[in-house]
Amino acid sequence: MLTKSTGIAKPQQIDKKWYVVDADGKTLGRLCSEIAKVLTGKNKPCYTPNIDTGDYVIVINAEKIHLTGNKLLDKKYYRHTGYPGGRKEVAYKDLIANKPEFVIEKAVKGMLPKNKLGRQQIKKLKVYAGSEHEHAAQKPEVLNIK
Repeated sequence: MLTKSTGIAKPQQIDKKWYVVDADGKTLGRLCSEIAKVLTGKNKPCYTPNIDTGDYVIVINAEKIHLTGNKLLDKKYYRHTGYPGGRKEVAYKDLIANKPEFVIEKAVKGMLPKNKLGRQQIKKLKVYAGSEHEHAAQKPEVLNIK
C-alpha cells in the first residue's frame, strides 16, 4: 500500500561517509556553508531535521583560506572572560598565523543549529592546518567545492 508521507530516517539506517576538502584558495564563508550542509546531511535525500544524517568532513590546508576585501586586517574575533572589562579581541591576521583551524571551526559552528544536534554535528568536523591528516584509514572521498 502506498502512503503519501515522507520517510523518516532512523539512526541505524544512515551510512556515514568521510569527505576531505582542500581549503587552499577558497573563500571562508562559501567553503564553510558547503561544509555545514554536508555536516547536517542536507545534501542527502534522506535528510531528517531531528536526526544526525550528516557525514564526516576533513579540511586540509586551513592556513591557506582566503578572505575577500580588506578583512585580513579589519576582521576581529571577540571573546569575554566573564569579568568586568574582560572583552578580548584578536585580529584575523594574528589568529590565522597561530590557530588556523579555529577560524574554520568557528565559522562552521555558527552555521549549525545551536542545540544538542549542532554540538553532535560539529564533532564530525576535523580541521588541519597543513596538507596532512590522520584519517587515511577511513578512505575519505574528495569533495569538490568551488
